[in-house]
Amino acid sequence: MWGVLFVVPSFVWATGSTFGAQSTVSPSLVKLVRDGVPWFLTVLVVTGLLKLFGALVGIGLTRPRGARISRLMVFCGGGAAVLLTWHGGLFVLHGVLVEAGAVSVAQDLAGLTGWYLYLWGPWFIVGGLAFAGATARYVRPRADRRKLRLYGAVGALGALVLSVVSTATGIG
Repeated sequence: MWGVLFVVPSFVWATGSTFGAQSTVSPSLVKLVRDGVPWFLTVLVVTGLLKLFGALVGIGLTRPRGARISRLMVFCGGGAAVLLTWHGGLFVLHGVLVEAGAVSVAQDLAGLTGWYLYLWGPWFIVGGLAFAGATARYVRPRADRRKLRLYGAVGALGALVLSVVSTATGIG
């Protein structure tokens, strides 16, 4: 359910609507939507499709599958758990640092700190924990759980490396 709800904003914003974004998302991103910048609208559609894939993985983790599909589900579930929790954790950490006065932000972004600290960060963390729980629950009763745990760990490590690299380069 979390994954399906997570899809909605991307597709709504990809239509050019800024519903729910004007006070909760960076003004520069809202401007890209409002101006109908094609490459950014494409990013929103692709992001929505990736979120939809994530929702399907979440649903796939609710029932036993064949060996290949199980490995893919656990790999993706482990990756999603780390990616979402890490991303949300960065939002919360940054928000705490801004609120504590240890870090400053541009004046036009100051109003967004609370949204990232209290809404977006926790939302990502809840999603990450949901994927972690679903993946662990999926693996637990399986006879090949040792092998599946390896796939989950590789997915998690890959997501962590991707996240750190994208954060370090300023992409994410």
